Amino acid sequence: MDRLKRNTLALAALCLCLGLTACRSPFVRTSIVNHTGSPAKLIEVDYPYASFGTQQIADNTAYQYRFQVQGSGQVKISYTGAENKTYKSTGPNLEKGQEGALVITLEADGKVTWTPRLTMAKTFLGW
Repeated sequence: MDRLKRNTLALAALCLCLGLTACRSPFVRTSIVNHTGSPAKLIEVDYPYASFGTQQIADNTAYQYRFQVQGSGQVKISYTGAENKTYKSTGPNLEKGQEGALVITLEADGKVTWTPRLTMAKTFLGW
């Protein structure tokens, strides 16, 4: 193999390695914290083009989940609290490509506090 071919193959291998290590999918780490004074049940979080949920979160505990934002729109939560009352709340607007953390705190009387710490993900080499 001549020197030009070896150098070309070495450069291609280097580019492949850089591409594999520099590319990653952005995601949002979500915590739903229950401070309602009783178990929260049938929790569902809707975000652009998808949703997730869990059957129950005990009082003073948290449920962790991570997801990718696939489009733009608001995030919403619904859950059943004490006395089987259903609560709903609308949170921040999400944009495709955001990453970071989102804390959703369920409080007494159906109050929901949203604490987003989100940024746009950096692409390959910051472009």
